[in-house]
Amino acid sequence: MSDRFEQGMKTRRAVLGDAHVDRAEAAKTDLDLPFQTLITEGAWGTVWASDAISLRDRSMLTLALLAATGNFEEIPMHIRATARTGASKSDVMEAFQHVAIYAGVPRANHAIKLAKLTYAEMEIEND
Repeated sequence: MSDRFEQGMKTRRAVLGDAHVDRAEAAKTDLDLPFQTLITEGAWGTVWASDAISLRDRSMLTLALLAATGNFEEIPMHIRATARTGASKSDVMEAFQHVAIYAGVPRANHAIKLAKLTYAEMEIEND
């Protein structure tokens, strides 16, 4: 495995948590191995591993981009990651307000709905 892959796994675990990464790794097959390697090296080993901006800011950017492009299925995972990146609920709402103005109210509204549901689940899990 490459150094970038190793860094990617370290960063991925730091942001998403061991339980999430372990489940994803257990579901990996020969079919999606090249894709999983690509995102581990590219997203987690390069972009997320960069210290050019904080994990908090990167988390907010990621959530805004996911909402703006309509990639809603990834939002709950990244809302859960805010517990480790330091992005507060208020930070996330600010990001989604930007989405409303620059990418559309319906996308921001749906992202907020997902965030509210995910935060509620997280509170139940932490009780």
